Amino acid sequence: MGRKFREWYSLQRAKNPGRVVLFVILLFNILFFLIAALVIRSLALSGTEKMGFFEAIFYTITMILDAGCISYVIEDIGQSGYAIAIVCLLIVMVGMVSFTGAVIGYVTNTISNFIENSNAGTKKLYMSDHLVILNWNTRASEIINDLLYCPGKQKVVVLTESRKEEIKKEVDERVADTINRENKLLWDECRGMPFPRKYFAYAKKEMKNNLEIVYREGDVFSSKQLLDISLDRARSVIILGADVNNTICRYGQREQIEEMSKGNSQTIKTLMQVADITADLESADDQKIIVEISDDWTWEIVDKIIQHKQVDGKCNIVPVRVNQVLGQILSQFSLMPELNLAYRELFSNKGATFYVEEREVSDDNAYIAKYLKNHKDALPLTSMKSDGKDYFFYTAEDESDIRKTSKTFESKYTVKLNRDYWIERKCVIILGHNSKCKDIMQGFAAFCEEWGKRGDEEIEILDLIVIDDEQSLKKMNYYKEYPFVKDTIAASIYDKDIIIETIDKIMMANEEDTSVLILSDDTALNENIDANALANLVYAQDIISRKKIEDPNFDEERLDLIVEIIDPKHHDIVNSYSVNNVVISNRYISKMITQIGEKEAIFDFYTDILTYDTKETNAYESKEVYAKKVSTFFEELPLPCTQAELVHAVWEASTDPSIPADKMNPTIVLGYVKPGGKLTLFSGEHAQDLVKLRKEDKIIVFTNH
Repeated sequence: MGRKFREWYSLQRAKNPGRVVLFVILLFNILFFLIAALVIRSLALSGTEKMGFFEAIFYTITMILDAGCISYVIEDIGQSGYAIAIVCLLIVMVGMVSFTGAVIGYVTNTISNFIENSNAGTKKLYMSDHLVILNWNTRASEIINDLLYCPGKQKVVVLTESRKEEIKKEVDERVADTINRENKLLWDECRGMPFPRKYFAYAKKEMKNNLEIVYREGDVFSSKQLLDISLDRARSVIILGADVNNTICRYGQREQIEEMSKGNSQTIKTLMQVADITADLESADDQKIIVEISDDWTWEIVDKIIQHKQVDGKCNIVPVRVNQVLGQILSQFSLMPELNLAYRELFSNKGATFYVEEREVSDDNAYIAKYLKNHKDALPLTSMKSDGKDYFFYTAEDESDIRKTSKTFESKYTVKLNRDYWIERKCVIILGHNSKCKDIMQGFAAFCEEWGKRGDEEIEILDLIVIDDEQSLKKMNYYKEYPFVKDTIAASIYDKDIIIETIDKIMMANEEDTSVLILSDDTALNENIDANALANLVYAQDIISRKKIEDPNFDEERLDLIVEIIDPKHHDIVNSYSVNNVVISNRYISKMITQIGEKEAIFDFYTDILTYDTKETNAYESKEVYAKKVSTFFEELPLPCTQAELVHAVWEASTDPSIPADKMNPTIVLGYVKPGGKLTLFSGEHAQDLVKLRKEDKIIVFTNH
């Protein structure tokens, strides 16, 4: 109880020092009035003691506010000699002295120092089970924002070298925007309900601010300041990499970019300090340290720190290669744009989400078959080892759904899968560049490794064209090392005609849909963030508009636009152009970091689903999420059925013992996407919802190929 009070007081003192002082003053005065009233009442003559306790309080306050009333007070309560007079005089003196200029000045000075010290962050915070964020970048506010979807109060401490007020304003705006947007969507859902039920339903699911955030400016390398924010008692510690967007001087920015590309010594220094504290025997158990990494040098040093400093059961260091993860995500979205819609939900804490539990499974297929028969609220995916422990992964609306059981599911519903299914040839156009270009190319290369060879036959599975300014193309050596890059076109954002003509020509030369990945330069100065991406979006949208005028029946989905933006504030601008696939790249990393902070084993799962198999692999080992065409995935269009029937039927058809081993790809259906981007992911009691698939739909599946 004492520890909880100290933690509450520490948090309130850090966030609202003025309110704490006001509370102490009020408490002191109340206690003073009560004690004075008790004394007056006890000294009153016989016959006046019935005046009551509250009347005694009234007399006390009257004397303090007006010292001349003392004679009337003594007369009312009865003259009992000098004792009552002396007590009343003392009460008046104490009351008056507490309000004299000298004392008020002293108290004011004390209060000012208290508030100043609290705001400066010089007092120790007594906290536990909180999230600590060290440093700040464009992903940080998204990490905090995603905590809104976590149950219960979420305590966060942010320690940065500067910009505390600016950061606080950024987070407040981001959180307020999310709460308003989510509650507006909820109200729209409840609008058609009867009057009383509508308000009850809204009140039950209304999103509220569950965040307690303390902002501090200080030295992230200081052991004392890290201990002052109770880092040794934190649930998770996130060490963020630095941004270059706030550099004022353009030349200074280039110099900083070149320096950061070699390695990040600040991240190493911070991690060493944090690891030293969290590895101590007195620190909390199972703390997670999540480190953002964007270069090979830092990755190698962090790996050595893990070998020397990581202590099982104490500090668990999870390095996240930001650019590599984002490169894999952006390449997958270019190949299968529908995955952006699916991952928005699966990577978050809202709706169908990835969950993990510690469980040893000897045979995945046998376990999944049994699980599907007795559970209707979660979907089993795969097992995996992480840090020597066995885990199993699921998708569900809530973690508790994993353990909910139901009566044995039985159904005679069946489907026919295309045993010779192969992903069709892809055509992708990239507009612009960012710091992740090499990692995006590696993502495409991995896809070609898995799908570019069918048996002994080599297949050209990807045609990629890059349109970018001359300087950026030259920096990438015109992408010559990537055989799937068929052409590079030099054009700046001001070369509108070249860009439009190139896209138009490529789109008309391909029978399949063409994806256009519009990249946002994450190294641009703040005032230029997303500017080039928005300009390229206008050009691409102009092609679609012109095609619609020429042919009213033109299929807009012939050109899939995937627009990367860095600043979430630009999301509404992009949406106004009817673009379904807006990728706020920083948000994906933030969502992953939030989930890793809860269960670090989820990171190994993410690494697996974002990585394709290589040509050297004898069997398809890694498992990924795919968006496959219904028309080619099934031999026959499935009849209308419930979600549960579809999941069971596809699983049984994909694990049929009669299937040759090289063609057996165990498959779990996660949902489907209708034309226009209407996504349905299975979660909750999915046995009840009806599915009517059409040939033009795409099915979202979890499988190894």
